Amino acid sequence: MNTFKVSVQETANNAIVKFEVNQFITKHQSFEFNNIDDAKPSPLAQQLFHLPFVKKVYMSSNFVAIERYDIVEWPDVQNEVAQQIETYLNDGGVVVEDAKAPKKVPVTVYAESTPNPSVMKFVANKKIVTALFEFTSIDDAKLSPLATELFHFPYVKSVFIDQNYVSITKYDRAEWQDINIELREFIRSYIENGKEVVLPEAVNALKKSNNQLNSQIENLDDTSKEIVNILEEYVKPAVASDGGNIQFISYDAKSKNVSVMLQGACSGCPSSTYTLKSGIENMLKQMLPGKVNTVEAING
Repeated sequence: MNTFKVSVQETANNAIVKFEVNQFITKHQSFEFNNIDDAKPSPLAQQLFHLPFVKKVYMSSNFVAIERYDIVEWPDVQNEVAQQIETYLNDGGVVVEDAKAPKKVPVTVYAESTPNPSVMKFVANKKIVTALFEFTSIDDAKLSPLATELFHFPYVKSVFIDQNYVSITKYDRAEWQDINIELREFIRSYIENGKEVVLPEAVNALKKSNNQLNSQIENLDDTSKEIVNILEEYVKPAVASDGGNIQFISYDAKSKNVSVMLQGACSGCPSSTYTLKSGIENMLKQMLPGKVNTVEAING
């Protein structure tokens, strides 16, 4: 059984708090409820409206956002609300009843080229996963129904999924102009029909959970932690925009060599070596003087 975990996330509006769940709780749909009568399709929202300070409830993907009345401050009640939602989900409580759910919101997907000519990024207008996943074969993709389906296309070589997009690496025998529309429409229809992108147990099975990642970082030496922080803040957003990911592997204090893994569009990209040397290596040398000599990449 996969345990639901709920964490508290502040928002720009101090009247609203997001309660983020480690799994998806709606089938890629969004719901907004203004009162308990309005919330009839959602037993969870109805339960939350019994709290006197709850003004509005919004649900989407893997979170519940609640707007409060001014009779309380969030720091006084948010942990109890998070615990209530977590307990409700782990007891098998229904989030939204399918038969009463409003008409599904259309999903849009657009194709975006990447610096790697073998990789195309297909971007959806909503979040589809809570962690990143890379699959290099159909056997490797058992925990992802979407990736498994994509591997049935003979020209799909690998699949990388993160946040709101799918990056697909093709075999050279196919041209994007011949397969782009077919892939885009398949992914759009798959998401719109509320099918599972990855199985709930995938995060833990592939050791992707935040707690697991945090514990791995905590065991690193101080320089390695600094490198991880730099990669997270300055490098990952840039490579994610190109449909890929960079992951810290190791740091050798004697040779001052940093090993990283390139995934998605960055794996095998003709420009990745240049980016690695002129961009990432130089950045680490400047920000950690005397601690880094070289950066080497392992393709995912």
